[in-house]
Amino acid sequence: MALLSYRAPVDYSDQLTAFESFINDFKTSPEETITTALGDINIDEDDLSDEYDFMDEDDDAQARRQLEKARKRTPRHKYKDLLQELADRKIDEVVIDLDDLYSFEQDMDENLKLVENVESNTKHYVEILSRAVDKLMPQPTNNVTFKDDVLDVLMSNRQQRNRELEQAAEMTLDPTLLNDQFPAQLTRRYTLVFKPRAATPENPTKALSVRQVRGDHLGHLITIRGIATRVSDVKPVVQVSAYTCDRCGCEIFQPVTDKQYGPLTMCPSQDCKDNQAKGQLHPSSRASKFQPFQEVKVQELAEQVPIGQIPRTLTILCYGSLVRHINPGDVVDVAGIFLPTPYTGFKAMRAGLLTDTYLEAHHITQHKKAYEDMDIDPLVMRRIAKFTQSGGNQYEYLAKSIAPEIFGHLDVKKALLLLLVGGVTKEVGDGMRIRGDINMCLMGDPGVAKSQLLKYISKVAPRGVYTSGRGSSGVGLTAAVMRDPVTDEMVLEGGALVLADNGICCIDEFDKMDENDRTAIHEVMEQQTISISKAGISTTLNARTSILAAANPLYGRYNTRLSAVENINLPAALLSRFDVMFLLLDTPTRETDAQLAKHVAYVHMHSRHPDLGTADGVVFTPQEVRAYVAQARTYRPVVPQQVSEYMVKTYVRLRSQHKRMEKKNQNFGHTTPRTLLGVVRLAQALARLRFSNIVTQEDCDEALRLIEASKESLAGDDSRSGNRRALNASSRIYNLVKGLADSGACRADEDAAEDEDEDEGLGIELSLRKVKERVIAKGFTEDQWLTALDEYTELDVWQTAGNGTRLVFITSNEGGREDSAEL
Repeated sequence: MALLSYRAPVDYSDQLTAFESFINDFKTSPEETITTALGDINIDEDDLSDEYDFMDEDDDAQARRQLEKARKRTPRHKYKDLLQELADRKIDEVVIDLDDLYSFEQDMDENLKLVENVESNTKHYVEILSRAVDKLMPQPTNNVTFKDDVLDVLMSNRQQRNRELEQAAEMTLDPTLLNDQFPAQLTRRYTLVFKPRAATPENPTKALSVRQVRGDHLGHLITIRGIATRVSDVKPVVQVSAYTCDRCGCEIFQPVTDKQYGPLTMCPSQDCKDNQAKGQLHPSSRASKFQPFQEVKVQELAEQVPIGQIPRTLTILCYGSLVRHINPGDVVDVAGIFLPTPYTGFKAMRAGLLTDTYLEAHHITQHKKAYEDMDIDPLVMRRIAKFTQSGGNQYEYLAKSIAPEIFGHLDVKKALLLLLVGGVTKEVGDGMRIRGDINMCLMGDPGVAKSQLLKYISKVAPRGVYTSGRGSSGVGLTAAVMRDPVTDEMVLEGGALVLADNGICCIDEFDKMDENDRTAIHEVMEQQTISISKAGISTTLNARTSILAAANPLYGRYNTRLSAVENINLPAALLSRFDVMFLLLDTPTRETDAQLAKHVAYVHMHSRHPDLGTADGVVFTPQEVRAYVAQARTYRPVVPQQVSEYMVKTYVRLRSQHKRMEKKNQNFGHTTPRTLLGVVRLAQALARLRFSNIVTQEDCDEALRLIEASKESLAGDDSRSGNRRALNASSRIYNLVKGLADSGACRADEDAAEDEDEDEGLGIELSLRKVKERVIAKGFTEDQWLTALDEYTELDVWQTAGNGTRLVFITSNEGGREDSAEL
C-alpha cells in the first residue's frame, strides 16, 4: 500500500517568475537612504565637499565627475548590475538581501509570501534562486583570454557548448539533445547566499544562543551568536566528480551530495552498454568541480550559559566565499541554515537512529573587529573631539572613562589606557623586531579591584582573552597538539596567548601559576613568539600580544615589615619584562575610606557610576574608547633629536639614582635598558593619544611620571616603616621634590650643561610651575606647598630664582632629609 500523496503547498514556477522579476526590476540608489533620512535634500548639490580641489581639475575631469555624480543620484538596478559583474568574473558571490526582497514583495501586492518561504525552507530556495540567476545571466563584456584562470576557460567552453546544444534542439525539434548539456552545478562559478532581515519593530529578530536552537528550526534561516573556539584549515570539497572512459571516450559526471561517496568504476554511457565494453573510468580532476570548505566550532558565550552547566558547541560549515571570515577567538553572529546530517559508515552502526546537526553559514557579522578593520562612526569621533579639542584633555577624560565604577587608581587607569594604545612596533633592516606592545603588572592586597580592571580591559580590546593563573597550564597558554577530526591529521591548536595575537592577554592570579607554566610567558613578553617542538611539529607561532597580569603578595596581604622583594613572590627575570608595575595597597585612612564607601554605595543604589569630576560629567562608553584607540593606533610617532637627547640624560640620572639606592639597600625596581624602552613606548602611546606623529618632551615627562609613580608604589617605604615616626606634610613634599630632582623630571632648562656633577655641589634647577603641579597632583594642598617652600628656603635647602619661575635645589646639603624630619 502506497503512502498518501500530498500536493506541494507552493507553486514554485510562479515564485521562480517572481524571483526573476525581482532580479530584473529591483532598483536602489546609493544615496537614497541618506537623502530620505535628511528630508529629501540634495547632498553635495553646490560642489561644497572637500574631496576635490577644483583648481587642479581640467574641463574633462570636471565633466567626468559631474557625470559620475549624476549616475550615483539616479536609481540603479542593484541585482542586474551584480549579475553583470558576476558574468565579467569580477565577483564570485551573489548576496540576496531579504530586506530588498521584502520591500519588493510589498510593492507587488501578490500573496506569494516569498520572504516567509525563503526563511522557512532556505535550502530549497537556494536552488530556485540559482536557476533564476542562471536564466538571467548576461553575456560577459570581455572575452576569455590566455591570461584568465583555467577554471574561467572551462566555464566559458561549457556554457558555449550548452548554448550550441540549445540551438541544435530548437532547429531539429529534438529535446533529447538537451540531456547532453552540462549540469548546472558545473556551469556555476558563484556562491548564492541570503542576508537575513534586519531587526525592525514589526519583526524583532534576536540572535539565538546554541542551546536555544530546537528541532522546529530545521531547514530555517536562523542567526546564532557565539565565540569561535576552533577553525579548521581550508580544504577543497568535491561537488561534481568527473571521469573519462578509456573505451568510448565519454566524459561522466557524478554529483556528490553526501559526506562520503563511492567513486564510479564502470562506464555507464550508452556506447559502452551497446558494445558491452565495460570501459575503465579514469578520474579527471581538472573537469571536476571543487569548492573551498572550512569547519568552525562555535561555543556559547559566558553570559548565555545557565547556572551549573557547561557551554554547548555547534558545528558551522562554511563553503565558497564564506571561508576565512572567522578566526579563533572571534565573537560572531552567524546566519545560516540549520540542517541534520546522518551518521555514515561505522559511526551509523554505533549511533543507531541518531543524527548530528550543523549550520550551513550564509552571512557572518563580526563583533569587536580588529582595530585595522573597524569602521569608525564619525558621530563618535565628533563627540570625543567636542570634549577634547577645547582643552586637550582627552588623556584625562579617556583615563577616567576606563572602568568608571571603580573608585580611584587614576594613575593605574592612565597606564591601562596607554597599554590599549601601545607603542610602535619596529622592524629593523636586518629583520630584528622591537616590540611596541606594553606589558603591565598589577600587584596588591585583595579587594582593590584588580580583577575588575582586567575584565574591563579584556572587553574593550578587540581581541581580549581573560584567563586565570590557577586554571591555565603551559599548554593552555601556548599551544596543544591534537588530531583534527575533519582531516584526521595532527594539528596545533592555539592557546590563550595565540588567541590574543594583536590584542591583550589578561592573566589573573599570576602568582598562583606553577613555575613550569609561568616559563611559557618569558619568550612571549620579550620576543612575542612561541617556539613549539611537539609530536614532530617544530614551528614558531606569533603572539604579538600585550600581557596584563594581576598578582597577590606572598602572604595574602602586603606585609609592611618585609621588603618588597620578600612580599612579591615572582622571579626578577620575569618582573624586568614588565614595562609598568603598580602596587595597590589597601591602607585604612578615614578620608579615603569615606569616599570609597560613598562611591560603592552610589554604584549599588543607582547601578551607575557617580560624577567623575570631568567637564559636563562626560564619560565615554567602551565602544567610544575602542573607536578612539583604533583611530590613535593609525599614527606612527617618531622621537626627534632634541627629545632623544633629553631621554638619554634622564636615563643616565635614573641609573645614578639607582646606584645610590643600592648603597642604601633599597634596590627593588631596577633601572635597566628595558626601563628606557618602556619610557619610549609610553611616550609614543601618549603621542598617539594626541593624534600626533612627533613625540614631545611633555610626553616623556608624563611617561617618566608614570614609571616614577609605579616605583613609588613599590618602594615607598616612608609610610610603611614601623621604626620611624610618620613624616609631616612638609617633609613628604621635600622627599617628593628631591625625587623629582634625582630623576631629572620637571627640569627648567633641558639645554643646561650636559654633565652636571652632583659631587661638586652645583644646584639642580627645576621648573617651579611643574613642581607645584606634581605636588598638587599628589594630594597636597596649596597652603602645604607654600609652607614647605618657605621652610626649606629658610633652611637653605633650595632657593627660588628667575623671578620666581625656577627652584634651585642645593645638592651639597646632604642632611636635608634628616633635618626635615625634625621640623
